[in-house]
Amino acid sequence: MTTPNLSFEFFPPKDLKGSFKLWETAQALLPLAPRYVSVTYGAGGSTRQLTHETVEALQQQGARVAAHLTCVGASRAETMEIAERYWAAGVRDIVALRGDAPNGESFVPHAEGFNSSLDLIEALSARGFEVQVGAYPDPHPESRGRAADIEWLRAKSQAGATKAVTQFFFDADTFLRFRDDCADAGVTAEIVPGILPIHNWKSAQSFATRCGVDIPAELAQGFEAATRDNRTELFALAHATELCTELMDAGVDQMHFYTLNRPELTRDICRALGAEMEDTLREVA
Repeated sequence: MTTPNLSFEFFPPKDLKGSFKLWETAQALLPLAPRYVSVTYGAGGSTRQLTHETVEALQQQGARVAAHLTCVGASRAETMEIAERYWAAGVRDIVALRGDAPNGESFVPHAEGFNSSLDLIEALSARGFEVQVGAYPDPHPESRGRAADIEWLRAKSQAGATKAVTQFFFDADTFLRFRDDCADAGVTAEIVPGILPIHNWKSAQSFATRCGVDIPAELAQGFEAATRDNRTELFALAHATELCTELMDAGVDQMHFYTLNRPELTRDICRALGAEMEDTLREVA
């Protein structure tokens, strides 16, 4: 079994404590030599400047960075100005998303902004960026169903997206069926599984419910038993490692981890999959 290519998602810090946590996370995970790391963008563009600063700081540590960019709360000109700042900083990878409106509101395009992620993808691709997008093995809560999600992903692929990173899932077959159905539908973008290490089962359940992610009964039962026995960390490691191993056995050669800026479990999973630590991280000023 070949060690998979790795990538990690970070979110920008909101305060000094968060800054220290981010750099602890980077120090723990960048030595695993990820293909790239991505940096998220808050609802409504709320972390726009922090995202940019985090991207630049991570690049200074030698990491290849994919910056998130959304259609929310900005005109086309403002959004492309942000993209040009990334380009000037050496960023060539963008995760293009429609984005979520703040406070749980419905998405409404800016009067002078991009109407959808398709428009944003086309503009970024035309500028020369490698564009990544989101994908949903379980139907997106706002979608008309699984077939509609796959058709929308095909449209994003045709608009210029070269890679699609999925929403997290808890069962390998969920991803594998989705991957195969996308290929049958003519999606040309690479489909990469998004892996969520489970640090807190109650929070993960709540998040999954909001995102429309199926929760297998045996997984819920396993965490309930692990909680009673005070071994949730061990069970979380075993579950994620088994999930990734099943994917690798089916030919998947890249994993994208949603780290939540909590590196320990992600690092342990990757090492269990055969990844080795390299002393490549530069000193943080």
